[in-house]
Amino acid sequence: MNWIKLTNKSQIDALKNDSQALIFKHSTRCPVSMMAKRSFESEYQNNKNVNAYFLDLIAFREVSNYISTEFGVEHESPQLLLIKNGECILDTSHGAIEASLVEENFKS
Repeated sequence: MNWIKLTNKSQIDALKNDSQALIFKHSTRCPVSMMAKRSFESEYQNNKNVNAYFLDLIAFREVSNYISTEFGVEHESPQLLLIKNGECILDTSHGAIEASLVEENFKS
């Protein structure tokens, strides 16, 4: 998986310019989050038109809070956000995180 690691708020502002992006918020302390991440990575077919961002929310909690504010979503972990033209079009978490959601919502 070719993750772009999120480490600061300016990256969030910049990714709003992506036509299609996904953000995977992950807690390194949570076994459920680890299972969701592994499952997503094993199912996801890299889409060259979708930038895939990864947030370690334990290390970068302020970035996670900024994401919640900027996209109007409640903080959850694990969490998958699909961003299209600067707007969050899908927010899902835990067992509802599926790679097929990317395919369903974004063109290849």
